[in-house]
Amino acid sequence: MKISFTKMVASGNDFVVTEDRKQITENRSLTSISRQICDRKFGVGADGLLLLEKSKKADIRMRIFNADGSEAEMCGNGARCLALYSARKQRTENRKQKKINIETKAGIIESVVEAGNVKIKLTDPKDIKTDIPLKVNNRNIKVNFINTGVPHTVVFVEGIEKIDVVSIGKSIRYHNKFAPAGTNVDFVEIINKDSIRVRTYERGVEDETLACGTGSVASALIYAVRCTLRNEKSPLCPPFTKGGMGDLQVNVYTKGGEILKVYFDKAGSKFYNIWLEGKASIVYEGEYYV
Repeated sequence: MKISFTKMVASGNDFVVTEDRKQITENRSLTSISRQICDRKFGVGADGLLLLEKSKKADIRMRIFNADGSEAEMCGNGARCLALYSARKQRTENRKQKKINIETKAGIIESVVEAGNVKIKLTDPKDIKTDIPLKVNNRNIKVNFINTGVPHTVVFVEGIEKIDVVSIGKSIRYHNKFAPAGTNVDFVEIINKDSIRVRTYERGVEDETLACGTGSVASALIYAVRCTLRNEKSPLCPPFTKGGMGDLQVNVYTKGGEILKVYFDKAGSKFYNIWLEGKASIVYEGEYYV
């Protein structure tokens, strides 16, 4: 069996994109294939497998399978890759800018593709909780929780480069507080009033990744919540820079080196009109043999 695929990357998150759903399911399960094809030693190597399907609700449908075979509800950088993929495959004259709606398990995601720059509009976040007491590795800490399509726990730290993201992240990811679904874990350090640095332990990848789209959004929104609740007037808190999509903007410095932009509007404790912007690219195309 051979599977035609495209290798793509967005902010250091890499994905295998394929439309060969029928070819896969006739011979293997999607869980099995995602584990094999994402393996960095014996497969193509990727953080996840993105399956493009037809949709009755949007332009395309995206299914996301993590490197461990589990299916995710949503992936921000994955959605940006699939938007670019779809735009490049459509042989039309207007290739510089395209608007594509993507159906996901978390809802309909809007996207705008401008050459190699891709913006997506996420669904409104839910289940926001702050200052949750947690005992991790025999230490008492406080964390924050938000669902930006997938669950994220946000931890504010100082000296982010010295944080053991894998060890601490794994302990929080599997903590009873977040059972049974588990959680992604984002470590956040404030740089200045509208910029933060983020490192993420991703559920499903079970390791630190170079970037996480939904995690970048989660971190930016929780940062805004933290400042609002504490009514802080230090240089590290709002007012934020006015953004180009939403009214407010936070710059997110990722492990991979790219600065992602998160735009949003805020009314009281509610967030809406949330956009994530960054680069995406096609690395290569090929055939994977099973």
